Amino acid sequence: MPRQQIGFIFALLCFTIACSPRDFLTRRLATDLIAGSDTFKTTQVFWLRTGVLSGKDYSSQEYATLRRHGWITGTGVSCPADLAPPCWDVVITPLGVDTLRDWVNATAASSQYISVPVAQRELLAVTGIRRDGNVADVDFQWRWSAVNEVGAALYPKGPEYNSTVGFVRYDDGWRMIEGGALRSNLNLGEALKNAEPAQ
Repeated sequence: MPRQQIGFIFALLCFTIACSPRDFLTRRLATDLIAGSDTFKTTQVFWLRTGVLSGKDYSSQEYATLRRHGWITGTGVSCPADLAPPCWDVVITPLGVDTLRDWVNATAASSQYISVPVAQRELLAVTGIRRDGNVADVDFQWRWSAVNEVGAALYPKGPEYNSTVGFVRYDDGWRMIEGGALRSNLNLGEALKNAEPAQ
């Protein structure tokens, strides 16, 4: 083999080893970084309150759904001084205890509030990437997806949202902005909070 070919192969090998997959902001890399971030993976929680509730809380859409499934029931009671009538004493039914077992056992003994995880974000697609030197905006679509029977009842397949998050190219490759924003780019928390329903 001529020396020129050997030199070219050696240079190509060095270049290949020096480059990492994070050096190129592709839709696949953006998808992996967004979907894998702790901010994106945060679970939506529903706080179920038992005991005496105002009529306004008891008639909310969430409580009506729980009643319709037979997971809670309420009895009309007189209101304490801090609540306007009518008031309801809410209890979890045996069917509700069976459905909510994992969360009731953990918190019911010490509190009237029961924390029930109901949904997680589902990344549907990265829809576009706009680069400007070492910064980029990545557009993506997502929706809430139920994680259990309670989540499916309370939040059936919801609307899709459009968000934009900023990325920055560092010496070791592209990273998503998760803390403070850089220039006009949004960090992921702001991007999810400012999401707009998809048309």
